[in-house]
Amino acid sequence: MQLFTLLAGLALATALWSGVQAVNTEARASYDSAAATLGEAGYDQLVSGDDQPISLETYVALRRAGWLVSPVIEGQINGVRLIGIEPLTAPSSLGPVNLADGADIGAFLSGRGQVYGTVETLAALDVTGSVAPDLAPNVAYTDIGVAQRMLDRAGEVDLLIVAPDQPLRQLALREVAPNLIRRAAAAGSDVGKLTDSFHLNLTAFGLLSFAVGIFIVNGAIGLAFEQRRPVVRTLRALGVPLGALIGLIAVELMLMALLAGIIGVALGYVIAGMLLPGVAATLNGLYGASVAGTLQLRPSWWISGLAIALGGTALAATGALWQLSRMPLLAAAQPRAMAMAAGRRAKVQGGLAAILIIATLILAATAQGLIAGFAMLAALLIGAALGLPIILSAVLAFCANRARGVVGQWFWADTRQQLPGLSLALMALLLAMAANVGVSTMVSSFRLTFVGFLDQRLSSELYVTAADANQAAQITERIASEVDVILPIQSVTMPIASIPTEVFGTRIHDTYRDTWVLLDSLDLPWDQVASGEAILINEQLFRRAGLNVGDQVMLDAVPLTIVGVYGDYGNPIGQAVIGEDLFVKLYPDVGPLRFGVRVPEADVNRVRSILRDDVGIPDAQMINQAGIKAFSLDVFDRTFVVTTALNVLTLAVAAFAILMSLLTLATMRVPQLSPAWAVGMTRAELGRLEVIRAVLLALLTAVIALPLGLALAWALLAVVNVAAFGWQLPMYLFPWDYVRLFGFAVLAAAIASLWPAIRLARTPPAGLLKVFSNER
Repeated sequence: MQLFTLLAGLALATALWSGVQAVNTEARASYDSAAATLGEAGYDQLVSGDDQPISLETYVALRRAGWLVSPVIEGQINGVRLIGIEPLTAPSSLGPVNLADGADIGAFLSGRGQVYGTVETLAALDVTGSVAPDLAPNVAYTDIGVAQRMLDRAGEVDLLIVAPDQPLRQLALREVAPNLIRRAAAAGSDVGKLTDSFHLNLTAFGLLSFAVGIFIVNGAIGLAFEQRRPVVRTLRALGVPLGALIGLIAVELMLMALLAGIIGVALGYVIAGMLLPGVAATLNGLYGASVAGTLQLRPSWWISGLAIALGGTALAATGALWQLSRMPLLAAAQPRAMAMAAGRRAKVQGGLAAILIIATLILAATAQGLIAGFAMLAALLIGAALGLPIILSAVLAFCANRARGVVGQWFWADTRQQLPGLSLALMALLLAMAANVGVSTMVSSFRLTFVGFLDQRLSSELYVTAADANQAAQITERIASEVDVILPIQSVTMPIASIPTEVFGTRIHDTYRDTWVLLDSLDLPWDQVASGEAILINEQLFRRAGLNVGDQVMLDAVPLTIVGVYGDYGNPIGQAVIGEDLFVKLYPDVGPLRFGVRVPEADVNRVRSILRDDVGIPDAQMINQAGIKAFSLDVFDRTFVVTTALNVLTLAVAAFAILMSLLTLATMRVPQLSPAWAVGMTRAELGRLEVIRAVLLALLTAVIALPLGLALAWALLAVVNVAAFGWQLPMYLFPWDYVRLFGFAVLAAAIASLWPAIRLARTPPAGLLKVFSNER
């Protein structure tokens, strides 16, 4: 049983860790592949400031002015990102054709063109092309002319790649193409940076799951040493050197850890295979990042799985081996010598727990950044776990002092005596429950806030997108008399306080006054924005730039006062709102192509018919409020599928820890229960008390886990989320969710205790009587 507990606990811990690492590694490999094929990490780009395509005339003008640039166009076909490049002007490492190697690009430049992609990508495009297995998933390359024809966008370019070596003399960009912005080369994949927080959260869950598993291993090793106490005593009495004995036990443990690690890595591969589709859907929905749907056996994650299995076992065994080395020779002959030693360590453990809790409080007041935030979480969880046995011991001692009757006093004293053997399993349960409370509170708070945010933002009944400026004019002209109001949606990307920001020019209307909730503002903020003298910014820009309400910022040399800050949940970048008149004055060449239409709900279908029949707007470019909200919530729900799965797995591992601890203790407890049976208690009564004991300890642990979980939720919302995304969510409480979780924990403990209790109840009297025939 000890061997099974050790191997199973370590294998489960390694499986959860290596599974999460496999998912992270696969996702990052996809980012790196996309970054490498696009050359995003190595070249500056010229992009349009108004998010409009770059005309062929602008490209030609730049080339004639001495700018060595290469055009790129991209679009979506059947879920595939089709990218068109011009290989004769593109840098040598851009795309699948490497001119530096003297590659034959005849097929690439042929009249019918050549498309490069993975087998799955070419199949989705339904074209015959060249298989390029190293390309990112759902990304295909072809000549820019072929791409323009396939995308039906003749004469358009999305961005221009700037060659690293430029002529010494060339006209300034503002003189040739004032509407273009030069975007500096990134040090790595932008998508990879954007998703760092997502992967850091997954890694944190992997570590938490591994920590829960290591508690199982630690408990198994401690109980195994307790069981092997007579063997250690006999070997040492026969003259086996202490160092040799410790060395042999360490080698034995490492061999077991290696075996369990191999099993865990294999299980992790299976877990990753189950989680990867959900992760891929999440990353694609949230960040537009394509992740391969298949796993590769990459050395980075399976080696780390084996390493952490060996390291975790060494860490778990250190305490027991240290006790063994410090214990006098004959001390091992005393009953429950290890438990007594554990009691002597209680003060040290309590002191360490206090230090970690103090460190948590200090970090809560000073932590900035993801690493500091997760350090605070680690100190909080580890400190609480170390303090759990001390708190439970104090509660049990209090109950024992107030117990009436012999059975009651014996029950509380016996429960307290079993605490050292069960403490590690209860620590695992504490961590698992706290993680469930904290993460479920965070997710539910996020969802509640997000739904309210969507209700505020999606205030128009219909959203329409025009193909070009002419069609946009037809929209406003045709339905102006049919609807309450048309709200144009127009934007440019400009730096504010040195941070790239999406600036919207908004027609100030009661729609915004009545629905937008500002986190902080001056008096009459919308009136000041409408006057053209003020600006509203989102929380991300507010925090990252260190701005305050009332500060002034420059927008294209125009000073504007910040009169309000609004929540912008789910958006990773800066955003700002100015009045429509000021926007037209600053950016006269940018016209709106998207519109929010306020119309009674009963007339939405009639307006859609008018736009479809009279203006030629396809249904795909007319989306009602309910459709956008449903899509957004679907993306949101997919985002936390993996988190929920890891929560369930962690709680299951904790229940397994309790079961293994109780089974191990059941054999060791026979000498302690036999006297109670001998003085008149029945075996059935003893079995019932064992179940009650397990349920009671689980319930006490759950009570302690609740405030710990809420503290964890606060840290995630107020510290980690702010560092990761730039905005803070309000925290809501969900009592019924906590009651349900308490029920699960108690049920898990009750089920885990049934097997040992039934074994005890069915122990034959002869087995109980044998206790009195030996030295005990």
